[in-house]
Amino acid sequence: MTADIRWFWARLNANYWFYPALFAIVAGLLAFAMIFLDRSGAAEFLDDIAWLVPARPQGAATMLTVMAGSMIGVASTVFSITIAAVAYASGNYGPRLLTNFMEDRGNQLSLATFIGSFVYALIVLRSVRAEDETPASAGEAAATALPGFVPQLSLLVAYLMMGLCVAVLVFFLNHIPSSIRINTVLKGIGRRLLEAIRETYPVEDDFRNAVPQKGGKPVLAWGTGYVQMIDFGDLERVARKNDCTFSLRVRTGDFVHRKMALVDVDGCEPEDLVEKLRDSFTLGASRTPEQDPQFLIDELVEIGLRALSPGINDPFTAITALHWLGAATAEIGRRDLRKDICGEDAEDCPVIPLPDDFQHYVDRGFGAIRSAVASSPIASEVMLDTLANAATPIEDETRQAILRTEGKRLAEQARLVLVGPDLERFETHLATFDRTFWDDNGAK
Repeated sequence: MTADIRWFWARLNANYWFYPALFAIVAGLLAFAMIFLDRSGAAEFLDDIAWLVPARPQGAATMLTVMAGSMIGVASTVFSITIAAVAYASGNYGPRLLTNFMEDRGNQLSLATFIGSFVYALIVLRSVRAEDETPASAGEAAATALPGFVPQLSLLVAYLMMGLCVAVLVFFLNHIPSSIRINTVLKGIGRRLLEAIRETYPVEDDFRNAVPQKGGKPVLAWGTGYVQMIDFGDLERVARKNDCTFSLRVRTGDFVHRKMALVDVDGCEPEDLVEKLRDSFTLGASRTPEQDPQFLIDELVEIGLRALSPGINDPFTAITALHWLGAATAEIGRRDLRKDICGEDAEDCPVIPLPDDFQHYVDRGFGAIRSAVASSPIASEVMLDTLANAATPIEDETRQAILRTEGKRLAEQARLVLVGPDLERFETHLATFDRTFWDDNGAK
């Protein structure tokens, strides 16, 4: 499967309209199936249930009309509330978080349930015939002993769907205010980031060096945009088939334009492989979290920077962002940062990705938010504690030294901003921070 197909599927089920459209189709098929069962006499067993009173045509039509009208009304309300929540979140937390709310499964499935129920009720309503109407066929006249035609089994399913819709509405009214709470937003980003790190770098407690790039003749980009997905499987198959080595010049999330190098080809002529290589890269107008843990790190940093801006001045939101950054940094620090592209054949893998290193991720996370944190006494102290806690589970001394250096850089920045008792308290925390690394490494 090419990168374009994989990308299409990944983004298709992330669209806000996908599940409502899918539920509408499924509900339509279910309605036709239930009507068929009613017309074939499969619902006769309902007559033996004493407490289940058969519905008359007028009552069935009224109930289905009310259900269809109310469901489409509630669906409109759900959509309006979702848009209001999205506008609030994007304005307060950053426009890049817009996709997080549009992709939220709770919002998608809530709207999908109401749309599906509306479609089901509308199709079943069409089959109800009043007592004074002429049956469409002799088979329909014999389908039920009641005058006219009432799809009793279909009606029972409609009642069950209406009960489900009430439950979904209650869930949605609780879900929306909960989902826009900043702690919930940060938790969603943080957990998604941890999962992305574990998936991208599955080998833990191994710190081997990255395979060096082999160079070669470059294959140039054909368009402009962000690299949204790289199909490493296709690259591996093409490389092995042509007995050559591909050294990538870009990562997922990098911005490219025409005539920029995407990959270097060594061992064969790239002219015959240009189209196949380009098909393995998907370009788009925006970055996405697929194959790009750095994108989620940037989201945490963006929330922290906005929280520490003078207009908002919310250091406790920034502290929560720092905590999730610390958890992600500790997870990255314990892992082999070479992408697992060829699986069991990793030793002779002909695809060499652009190497990732621990310093890169620390600079992208803590380094990007450092200057704003230094201006807040409480946030700067928490960042020191977070760096020390992130270093604790990391066994590699080089990576521990990177975190200690980041703490020293924060100290240099804070001394330019903090004064008086705030600076004295920060220096006390800095001394504790230094002792942590002294105890771990035996030397500063």
